[in-house]
Amino acid sequence: MPGPLLDPDREVPALLVKVGHYPPHHGVIGAIRTLGRLGVPVYAMLQRRRTPVAYSRYLAGTFVRPVSGMEAPELLVDGLLEIGRVIGRPAVAVSTDDESAVLLAEHADRLREWFLLAPVAPDLPRRLANKDGLHRICREHGIPTPRAWAPVGHGELLRIGREAGYPLVLKNLEPYTRLRAPVVGHTTLVRDEAELLAVCPPGGDPSVLVQEYLPPEHSQDWITHLCCGGDGAAPVVFTGRKLRSWPPGAGVTTRARAEGNPELARLAASLCRRIGYRGVADLDWRLDRRDGRYKLVDFNPRTGAQFRLFETVDGLDVVRALHLGLTGRCVPHGPQLTRSFGVGGLDVPAAAVWAWRERRLPPDLLPRRATERGWLCWDDPAPAVAETVRFTGLVAARLGRTAGRSLPGRHGAGTG
Repeated sequence: MPGPLLDPDREVPALLVKVGHYPPHHGVIGAIRTLGRLGVPVYAMLQRRRTPVAYSRYLAGTFVRPVSGMEAPELLVDGLLEIGRVIGRPAVAVSTDDESAVLLAEHADRLREWFLLAPVAPDLPRRLANKDGLHRICREHGIPTPRAWAPVGHGELLRIGREAGYPLVLKNLEPYTRLRAPVVGHTTLVRDEAELLAVCPPGGDPSVLVQEYLPPEHSQDWITHLCCGGDGAAPVVFTGRKLRSWPPGAGVTTRARAEGNPELARLAASLCRRIGYRGVADLDWRLDRRDGRYKLVDFNPRTGAQFRLFETVDGLDVVRALHLGLTGRCVPHGPQLTRSFGVGGLDVPAAAVWAWRERRLPPDLLPRRATERGWLCWDDPAPAVAETVRFTGLVAARLGRTAGRSLPGRHGAGTG
């Protein structure tokens, strides 16, 4: 529960901004609840009307905007301004994906008519969300990061693989392009040239970043979530361990634990200070035990899906810090709580794969009392029920397709 030091301006609503065709993730419902519990009116952009987050009791209203990310930016901005006019008063804009963060920054001059925005440099979110741009920023500012290459042409891609050696990690190179022409569905590990050719067949110019692979037996996954105020004050920084993800080692966090790490907090805050970053961000790091350095893997210039893992003793998280800062209210800096975070449905297969690989039970298998759940909470249960129905339907449909393909006699194959 929020502490007495949190005093938001309840006359200023918030709008959760979304670009791209995908179901709202648990970070969206987390943002709705964390502001709604403070009495802040929260509005959300949705792909369709009946999505799980639409059932939250904390939503003040929804705007169904089935955007794909392929629209001209001017049309997206016009749509946001229309939403602002309907809300009827300035609102804090909260980006929930990289594309919306880029859109808000690059068109802030127009959007400030109806929205309160973090005063970040217009080009910075795109550079950070671009995997090669982030690598260049790290090298420029002396931030450790895995070796990486942005190949131009298929020939250079093959040459990188042969010279750097396998396994290697492939990531879609930049925002918007990953929506229009994704090369991989998510961060992908390729173990040899045959797997590389299967993912990136000849004949195209692969828009990917090739990154050095840091094996799990020699590394640990860490995360930092932060909010940098526009006045240059010390940022609110949280640190924690990523325990499991789905798909394993590459996808969304399914189990994590908040752990204080002053060294990593200083490193993240120092980077943001050097580049002049403002607003909320979600950073992924890997501790390379071979040299003892934390290496920055991703910098997401927006709200992370698991941001609700992190909260101070006063009830402050990064979304609350953003709203307080942009409305001129006090942002208290208290110590972070030690607790866990889990996404139930997705953590079941993630835990199973972890147990199979490690031949032992995974950590944080059972929910603790201080576990923040991605969907389930007792004061707002409807979204969790709707998400369970949706998730179960997806699993059943996938199992049905798999069973159908395996039936004898399919595709003209007789049974004898």
